[in-house]
Amino acid sequence: MHLKSLKYTMTNQKISARVEIDDYSNKVLGIIKIKYALRDKSEALNKFIEIFGDNFIEKESNEEYAQKVILIANNHFKKYGKRKMSLQELDKLCGD
Repeated sequence: MHLKSLKYTMTNQKISARVEIDDYSNKVLGIIKIKYALRDKSEALNKFIEIFGDNFIEKESNEEYAQKVILIANNHFKKYGKRKMSLQELDKLCGD
């Protein structure tokens, strides 16, 4: 997507932006809007970023996920002490 101009303001933890996009980007957003039954192209842009954003930046972890990782580590220490865990064992514990 080619952005010619960007103006944003902070409102209720959301950013309002005015963007100028090329014709192809407009078509892509239109297809995403239809495919996911979204109300507008703003929602389509958010959906696109939700789908492909992880390729560029990791999402912030939430408290529940952090507690799950700590629980897994604590259970390992209770069972095995300070024995190192292989990557395969870690994957198995984490469900991958």
